[in-house]
Amino acid sequence: MAEVYHVPVLLKESVDGLDIQPGGIYVDVTFGGGGHSKEILARLGSDGRLFSFDQDADAERNIVDDHRLTFVRSNFRYLGQWMRYYGVEQIDGLIADLGVSSHHFDESSRGFSFRYDAPIDMRMNQRAAKTAADVLNDYSEERLSDVFYVYGELRQARKIARQVAAFRTASHRIATTGDLLEAVGQTAADKKDLARLFQALRIEVNHEMDALRDMLRSATMLLRTGGRLSVLTYHSLEDRIVKNVMKAGNPEGRMEQDFYGRVASPLKALGKVVVPSADEQAANPRSRSAKLRIAEKI
Repeated sequence: MAEVYHVPVLLKESVDGLDIQPGGIYVDVTFGGGGHSKEILARLGSDGRLFSFDQDADAERNIVDDHRLTFVRSNFRYLGQWMRYYGVEQIDGLIADLGVSSHHFDESSRGFSFRYDAPIDMRMNQRAAKTAADVLNDYSEERLSDVFYVYGELRQARKIARQVAAFRTASHRIATTGDLLEAVGQTAADKKDLARLFQALRIEVNHEMDALRDMLRSATMLLRTGGRLSVLTYHSLEDRIVKNVMKAGNPEGRMEQDFYGRVASPLKALGKVVVPSADEQAANPRSRSAKLRIAEKI
């Protein structure tokens, strides 16, 4: 049986949210297994265009041969620069499926999951210099504590950082996921705590929050009036940023008002937050924490 690279979450709902126009220009900033891109292409006319981003070389195997598709191997934080490069001034919609793909969790050599004892890498872009092992071995105890607390929301962040610092020595680096599990011991033995710990490291290695802010700022500027933004989030940190952008027009949630005291936001959130059905959650465990938010440029 062929390996399934990634099972897209809320596929129909997220693409429906884009309100595809046959001749429109759309962007999928998280190509991955190509599920959302293929669905967009199925709804586009012959004159439509789709730009799909992914910084992971593994995703390139999923590119389809379609004249309407332009694949961009890059971090989505450079969305604005790439659209200028291709001469695109406005887009009709953008979709983002944030977080980690099924492929990354299942590919043991990438070090994204505590299910496997493997080199603790966690780079989305394997051309990048810094790995999770570098973070664990080179950051000060205080800096590690900040990473675990801010990005993992771990109450035991200080204790975990202290244990990591005590475990590593000049002659013994933390090189594998197994080393990390041994270092933290029972302090983060619970699967939820381990998931938060690995999440924190992944976010730090890939600068995920900064990249998300940059991408959303560019997307807001690029969207034409009536254009749609459809974003899937999987944890509270990224969801808060997306919610702020859709409500206030900026990642910080800073409410700005016009002369008449009206909130001056370039976006309008559409409908309620959408979550996967019980059937989808049962079939695709990754979907259990998913939230879909949709907004329109006004």
